[in-house]
Amino acid sequence: MRFAFLIMGQFDDKTDRAEIHNGMAQIIGVADMETAMNAARELQREGVDCIELCGAFGEEGARKIMEATANQIPIGYITHLKEQEDVYCRAFSKVE
Repeated sequence: MRFAFLIMGQFDDKTDRAEIHNGMAQIIGVADMETAMNAARELQREGVDCIELCGAFGEEGARKIMEATANQIPIGYITHLKEQEDVYCRAFSKVE
């Protein structure tokens, strides 16, 4: 199975990429939702079987990626347990 992970932040999707196992697993940094949707369509054309999204996408972003790929491949997104909400808020408030 080929899969990809999209992470959103101050990234350039053309250069902020990595892969392991001859492209069986990829990570791509994207700057915004439009870029993410384009990257998802590109990954789908390349035969990626599953796309996971960082938590910054949330449910709404996951739905947009599902729409961009015509709901033809699994799309997941990272969440965290409610008990860690304060920990997450502290950690991500430090991100510049």
